[in-house]
Amino acid sequence: MFDKILIANRGEIACRVIKTARKMGIKTVAIYSDADKQALHVQMADEAVHIGPPPANQSYIVIDKVMEAVRATGAQAVHPGYGFLSENSKFAEALEAEGVAFVGPPVGAIESMGDKITSKKIAQEAGVSTVPGYMGLIADADEAVKISNQIGYPVMIKASAGGGGKGMRIAWNDEEAREGFQSSKNEAANSFGDDRIFIEKFVTQPRHIEIQVLCDKHGNGIYLGERECSIQRRNQKVVEEAPSPFLDEDTRKAMGEQAVALAKAVGYASAGTVEFIVDGDKNFYFLEMNTRLQVEHPVTELITGVDLVEQMIRVANGAELPLRQEDVKLTGWAIENRLYAEDPYRNFLPSIGRLTRYRPPAEVAAGPMLEDGTWHGDAPAGSRAVRNDTGVYEGGEISMYYDPMIAKLCTWAPTRGEAIEAMRTALDSFEVEGIGHNLPFVAAVMDHPKFVSGDMTTAFIAEEYPDGFEGVELPEADLRKIAASCAAMHRVAEIRRTRVSGRMDNHERKVGADWVVNVQGKSFNVVTDADREGATVRFDDGTELRVASDWTPGDQLASLNVSGETLVLKVGKVTQGFRVRSRGADLTVKVRTPRQAELAELMPEKLPPDTSKMLLCPMPGLIVKVDVEVGQEVQEGQALCTVEAMKMENILRAEKKGVVSKINASAGDSLAVDDVIMEFE
Repeated sequence: MFDKILIANRGEIACRVIKTARKMGIKTVAIYSDADKQALHVQMADEAVHIGPPPANQSYIVIDKVMEAVRATGAQAVHPGYGFLSENSKFAEALEAEGVAFVGPPVGAIESMGDKITSKKIAQEAGVSTVPGYMGLIADADEAVKISNQIGYPVMIKASAGGGGKGMRIAWNDEEAREGFQSSKNEAANSFGDDRIFIEKFVTQPRHIEIQVLCDKHGNGIYLGERECSIQRRNQKVVEEAPSPFLDEDTRKAMGEQAVALAKAVGYASAGTVEFIVDGDKNFYFLEMNTRLQVEHPVTELITGVDLVEQMIRVANGAELPLRQEDVKLTGWAIENRLYAEDPYRNFLPSIGRLTRYRPPAEVAAGPMLEDGTWHGDAPAGSRAVRNDTGVYEGGEISMYYDPMIAKLCTWAPTRGEAIEAMRTALDSFEVEGIGHNLPFVAAVMDHPKFVSGDMTTAFIAEEYPDGFEGVELPEADLRKIAASCAAMHRVAEIRRTRVSGRMDNHERKVGADWVVNVQGKSFNVVTDADREGATVRFDDGTELRVASDWTPGDQLASLNVSGETLVLKVGKVTQGFRVRSRGADLTVKVRTPRQAELAELMPEKLPPDTSKMLLCPMPGLIVKVDVEVGQEVQEGQALCTVEAMKMENILRAEKKGVVSKINASAGDSLAVDDVIMEFE
């Protein structure tokens, strides 16, 4: 077995590989850019080598720099993670020439399947059903428009060397095809150093289901079930689960056998993923093969008990697979939510900054695979697992140079319903402050009827949030639980306040028991009857809720038992109450005496400033270009400028007709959130 492995990546996947290597007794080497000097993967590795400036095309994807690090440390193998150089055949060739093992497939498999154009041709020749499209190279935007018309709108414009949603655009007309081609080409060049583009038919109402394959160098290959990845935004997955709630055993078997046959056809050896689009009648179409470890691999590990990183390392070292297809058993259900540094209230635009607070829920091992990677088999009913793959820590920085992923939160349970409930609690317990993040959105998804029923497609976000995500409106039953909890917590805080102020005598009498709780536009009159075990909160309609908790003032996370049900709240203090976050809702809860509530009704409402005549920068980023001039009349939907953030280009458009009166930024300027880019008459 190898003595030392270099991880040619960063962030959570580098940390993930280090954990398995450590379990196997293998030393690790991290590489890092200037921006990652204090990164978690650097701290975890046995050695670390600096490789250049922050931009990936000057550090992480410069093959010569990575090879220098390999030589300097004497690493015997390199695990590429995902993204960056993971599907770069030239990198695999360079390692082979150096006598260093590539923890991934052979060069030929990368070249034939890693390139999306070539892989589709091979799939067609092998008799695999593929999505209609144009596999040749496309010279310019005019040709892209012509091809799009021949295929028929809508079309998907994709980077041949792409992945992770980079270099992908959906076009519904000629104008969008023209713009999408150029943006995809630019993103592909910046992210992968390869600007080739192809176009295929965009299948409406599809489900994105992928098969995990694992092959060795001795001709053995197996599939480890499927993953459903239909909840996506900007063509990038947000929620994944295994198995799929949609497939039946016959379809799973057919897809799995086809995926393994395709892998064997190109001499594949390592972990890989064959992605399919599946329609409502369970017809499936080959989409692409990712010749690397997938971001969402943990859910497969949780239901099979197979450590995919360990198997990749062993295969790279020449070992045979320890499993045959008949040995693969899917146990329970696993769900993964990707936590991104992005603002769901601003159309999921990236957010950067310092993590002033980062407290993931405690990890719990259960199910088929324990923390040490050993097989556990069937787990007893009611068991749970919580896993958090992350590459950040409290006080660390989220950089503008890389993918905005913060963590991958996974839960496992014997049934899908139990796994969802475990995820709800885990999300409510996840504390993140200092940056915009998508926790509210994924929490809302976990409660959404379509997701709960398993009836979702890749159009889920567009269909369910057509005007963008605006938060969650909780039902009255949930509001009552929160109101009762806040009344009980407020009473505890008031008692603490009277003690701190020195008024010790009869403090319970001074605090009182009558409160008016305002939350989400509703007002509840309650009476709090407290004792040593908790408090009984009685509403004016006679209903009662029993609240018990060990919460103390200042705690930012409250775990309560409300009439026998667990309720986890993220709590912040505000004047006369709390800021409470739960189940995707961000609430201001006011707890007042009846007299205070009466006076509050007389207070005028503070109106927000008028920014309707300004174009504000929606996220921290770099101005790539400005498309208009002062004095120019613009129409609704017209492109105004392009902002690049975290390797993604975002075209900002006019929301209504107007005349540009002032432009405050130009190409090359770096802007913060809400900086004024231009103003209108």
